[in-house]
Amino acid sequence: MSEKNLLKKYTPILKPYAVEPHFIEEFNRITKIYCSKGTFALKSIDPHKGSDFTKHVRTLYQKGYNRIVPIFPTVDGRYAVLYEQRLYYLMPWLPNDERENYYKKHQQMFRELARLHILSSKEVTVEKEDREEHYENTLLELEKEQELLEGFIEQCENKEYMSPFELMFCMYYHDTKQALTYSENKLKDWFEKTKEDEKARVSIIHGKISPEHFLYDEKGYGYFTNFENAKYGPPSHDLLPFLARSLKTAPKQNEDCMDWLYTYFNYYPLREDEMLLFLSYLAHPGPILRICEKYLKGEQAANERKYVQKLLKHYWLLKNTEYIVMRIEEVEKQKKAQQEAQQETQD
Repeated sequence: MSEKNLLKKYTPILKPYAVEPHFIEEFNRITKIYCSKGTFALKSIDPHKGSDFTKHVRTLYQKGYNRIVPIFPTVDGRYAVLYEQRLYYLMPWLPNDERENYYKKHQQMFRELARLHILSSKEVTVEKEDREEHYENTLLELEKEQELLEGFIEQCENKEYMSPFELMFCMYYHDTKQALTYSENKLKDWFEKTKEDEKARVSIIHGKISPEHFLYDEKGYGYFTNFENAKYGPPSHDLLPFLARSLKTAPKQNEDCMDWLYTYFNYYPLREDEMLLFLSYLAHPGPILRICEKYLKGEQAANERKYVQKLLKHYWLLKNTEYIVMRIEEVEKQKKAQQEAQQETQD
């Protein structure tokens, strides 16, 4: 789009902010605005997300959390402008000159995430019936997944000649079943621990934690952006998707992930019941189960090679996750032993 047309397109959107653009650059999902007042970032979102998004950002500011890229109000006090069925909001353009290396940036991001969760943390009432219903529905799903595994391995072993995917699944079956059983056991432990509880801890969760959504200003301070998916929920709902993305690599012992997690836990420790549920969800071998389910439905017809490649990558994710789960178990056991030893000394 020409410069003249860009100015024509965005001038009505920026008018409520009393911003007159001199030059405009469009990037993937954000627009850079140059004007006499400075350089701004303009972003659009689905209007249905708008009210919750601005509400959560204001709540965080009110609670004293200021490491959010500021959202500028319009002249009449609105935090967003509705224009042609899109909701637009305006922020300063941060230079994002990274002064930290990859490891340090993640460490700082997890430290700030812990602060965000701490400041917005609150207790909510959970009906015993709701907790029990959630537990029973999840347990039912896990039992169906166990049946899927058992049925598929039996089908494979009864064949005289297996396909490459089936042969590979047989090789991975034991590890997958072990992960599913572990996930189920942790869920049961969690329910036994909490079935009489009437409260649960929630925080405002960002919704999509990523280094791309953690930007630096000219002084080197880090700020979160992209709060469109923010909502109240368990803090693990920020941690688990990040880990799922970060562990999609070739097999390796990812100590960096462990360090980032415990940077977070040092500031915002999970309670025993929260850790049980976190480990249950983390260990669950969902990607392998889903690809097997698709294969069984006959979707593999002309894509055997593609399915084999996907299964291999999902298995790598399973093993990388297994390492993190076992390391967390090890660290938590050591911490518990130290606490018990200290207690005995005091007694």
